[in-house]
Amino acid sequence: MGMDIVDAVQILNESSDLLDSTVARLEGADWLRSTPAEGWTVADQIGHLTWTDEISLQALTDPVAFQRLAEEVASAADAGFVDRGAHELAALPAADLLARWRRARRELSEGLLAADPGGKIPWFGPPMRPITMATARTMETWAHSLDVFDTFGIEFPETSALWAVARIGVRTRDFAFRLRSLAAPGDVRVELDMPGGERFEDGPEDAPDRVVGSGWGFAAVVTQRRNLADVDLAAVGDGASTWMGVAQAFAGAPTAGPAPGERLA
Repeated sequence: MGMDIVDAVQILNESSDLLDSTVARLEGADWLRSTPAEGWTVADQIGHLTWTDEISLQALTDPVAFQRLAEEVASAADAGFVDRGAHELAALPAADLLARWRRARRELSEGLLAADPGGKIPWFGPPMRPITMATARTMETWAHSLDVFDTFGIEFPETSALWAVARIGVRTRDFAFRLRSLAAPGDVRVELDMPGGERFEDGPEDAPDRVVGSGWGFAAVVTQRRNLADVDLAAVGDGASTWMGVAQAFAGAPTAGPAPGERLA
């Protein structure tokens, strides 16, 4: 599946709308339900997405102000500022939080579509092109949506978002190893079954190490929402197996996904 900025933003919007349609129906107490992410309620999940969309919009539209923020965070070595942003927004009334999230993601989508496709947007890590930011936002939206769906025992469907998560998943392979001061393995072939009977393929066809199976399972592993043992995904070879054990498609300090059987739904 080829993807340009229009496709990437459309997938991001569809992913956000799917989660929106779920949380918009919740009663007040449901917003305070604990999710599988320790210490995070449903409101915290939406608060986090809102905060990150707003910060992404700032990086896109006011890079000078964003750079000041990034420098302050780096100089303070403040690892908890992201969580605090989520918790502060989660304290808003549910209707206000939902309205703020909708506004932030709409403005971000509009900004990404209007931006120079080849330009670079500053970020806490390396700067990125608009299509990369849209894809990263889809990955994060997908992961936090799964947290919410799991909270209520709702089956999380396969959608076009899996293409975005798969792309981020393979591109962050070396990053996950660097986070842990480990040497990345050689080439790994990735072959995933995607929605509509299509296939996602990455890496040399003759690579000795392979990751093969469902796109949903791969997305759940690289976002640390499922253990490899609990999804329809196989890692063949030591390099592939090690990668699936440390995979981390999102930025931040190195974290570990669930143990086998720990998170099935």
